[in-house]
Amino acid sequence: MIKNIVFDIGGVLTEFTWDKMMSSLFDSETEKAVTDAMWGNPDWTEFDRGILSDEEVLQLFIKKSPQYENAIRTVFSRLGEIPHKKEGAIPIIETLKADGYKVYYLSNYFEYLMHVAPQALDFIPHTDGGVFSCYEHVVKPNHEIFAVLCERYGLKAEECIFTDDSLKNIESAEKFGMKTILYENQNLEKLLEEIKALAERYK
Repeated sequence: MIKNIVFDIGGVLTEFTWDKMMSSLFDSETEKAVTDAMWGNPDWTEFDRGILSDEEVLQLFIKKSPQYENAIRTVFSRLGEIPHKKEGAIPIIETLKADGYKVYYLSNYFEYLMHVAPQALDFIPHTDGGVFSCYEHVVKPNHEIFAVLCERYGLKAEECIFTDDSLKNIESAEKFGMKTILYENQNLEKLLEEIKALAERYK
């Protein structure tokens, strides 16, 4: 029986439109270089892991493309403009709770972004709790972060539906024992239908 619905945040409950900001700020050459140095950089994970300071992570980006330091610093200073809560975020949470489910979040997210864009997370008080990677120092798809969520809230993996826009995170959640839905740009109303249909199969 499904009792809990677990949401990823970035790409599911929020839009993270970094590409639009990049194209508005730079020519194509600079845009590509800065994108590769930041979002295309494996060190981006260090933001979400929350062990290094913001400045230390920023230096890792600059090290990748030192000639674009000023552009990288500009983007960093404007990160708060990137995330936007989806209009349907609170309604889908409230609908699921009204149907008797507990609703949680499980997100690779970094603390700096919480401070510069708090409005993107204003659905958090509507949930029953959740886990941010930066506070646990572990990121998806590591099984440990799923275990943290379950242990903290007394959840059983087999009683959870987890939805994420990353296939590797979905595969990890499945191996951990959760039922899953890969979010592929369907709107939240469609996602709600999929969640209800999947939950119905395990009554």
